[in-house]
Amino acid sequence: MLDNRLKLCADMVSGEGAVCDVGTDHALLAAELITSGKCKKVIASDIKEGPLEAAERTVKKYGISDKVDLVLSDGLENVSLDGVSDIVIAGMGGETIVKILENRAYDLDGIRLILQPMSKPEILRKWLFDNNFKAMTERAVEDGDKLYSVICAGRDIEASRNLTEFEAIAGFFEDDDELGKKYRQKEAARLAKAGNSLKNAGKFDDAQHYLTMSQKLLNGSGSIPVGEIYKFLDEKYPFSLQEKWDNSGYLVNTGFKKCRKILLSLDITNLAVHEADMKNADLIISHHPVIFDPIKKIDRFAPAYNLIESGISAICMHTNLDAAEGGTNTVILRKISELRDTCDEVEPLDDSGIGCIFNFKEPVDIDELSEILKCVFKIDRIKVNRYSMKVVSKIAICSGAGGSLMGLAVEKGCDALITGDVKHDVWIDANNRFFTIFDCGHFHTENLVLWELRRILEEKFPLLDVEIAETSVDPCIYL
Repeated sequence: MLDNRLKLCADMVSGEGAVCDVGTDHALLAAELITSGKCKKVIASDIKEGPLEAAERTVKKYGISDKVDLVLSDGLENVSLDGVSDIVIAGMGGETIVKILENRAYDLDGIRLILQPMSKPEILRKWLFDNNFKAMTERAVEDGDKLYSVICAGRDIEASRNLTEFEAIAGFFEDDDELGKKYRQKEAARLAKAGNSLKNAGKFDDAQHYLTMSQKLLNGSGSIPVGEIYKFLDEKYPFSLQEKWDNSGYLVNTGFKKCRKILLSLDITNLAVHEADMKNADLIISHHPVIFDPIKKIDRFAPAYNLIESGISAICMHTNLDAAEGGTNTVILRKISELRDTCDEVEPLDDSGIGCIFNFKEPVDIDELSEILKCVFKIDRIKVNRYSMKVVSKIAICSGAGGSLMGLAVEKGCDALITGDVKHDVWIDANNRFFTIFDCGHFHTENLVLWELRRILEEKFPLLDVEIAETSVDPCIYL
């Protein structure tokens, strides 16, 4: 009666109460559960009348009309969950299943969820954990030449945690689940194919990420000594390059020697610490120092306090990351070069190497350059001074707050400066000189370096689970 997908769903039903079969189609699952004696009551719902008419024919055929309620409903919208012990949602995309569950999320306590997504299972897994559900079991099932996952989950407030992107893709199959291994192998092949396509398109950051996840699906993840990670970062972006006033380095050492998961964030906020804690990360690597000025007191609202309480270490790379080859400003230049031809010669903006200067091969109109910068920094608007050159060629870059370097950029013959956090007096000075400044925001000119950090860490340590923080967002909103 049932295909392999629905057979596995039926096997996972607890039999402790009524079952709700969402998107029942022909009510074949309902018929199996009733005729086998596993359940005494099934609610079979569907969004369309046609499938319900087919379902009605099935229940009449098996003589179970008194034990199966047919309900016309968009998901669970019109379904009463009184007495329901299990909800089965099979044969839909992961995003659709999430929408159905979201609409009744507060009514699902104590109910077993049996979910079989046809696509995007990672979105479903992530939603479940984000909303305090725990995967009690997950098994792979083969149907024809297709492999699917069936997830059995229930709400568990005490087991609250979030999944990293890799965990959401890998799923929660038992070690002895041979079909689970085959499922991960197919996922690995899919990610490898996507990674190679991205690599061919010149999108190396994302390519490395997909290729690394593919390898972890095949080989598993592992741990690396934190000291080894620090040593690698020091070789790549020497901490000796930091400005005298800066405080970059291994700023919070909780004593744990090995690391399995890293969270990358521009700033170490309390939200970032909470995210790291929920994802079981051992280390946060940030651009801005979590401890900057000398500490005279510390309270529970200080991110450093919460790092220590959560047992999470912190490495911060500030001006050394700005100054080093391959650091923040180099990443900005590379992104610009992908969209408009630039000359190979690059010179430092100042003696510390914080900024850089480059030339376009052909002069560019500032309106065109503004559109390029919007793409590079993923922003909707840019501040440009009112009285400026309309066509530019020689450009200075300083990520973060680099307005104070405008005079030096002028001295070196630049036409424009790309930076953030420009002060009023600098705008006035730029207008007086007809020098062009593009203020792209402090956050946006620095946050994009996180993708480069992920790339180099995954390339060096493919066993690590490296995640860019979802909480690494612009601290401001624009009304």
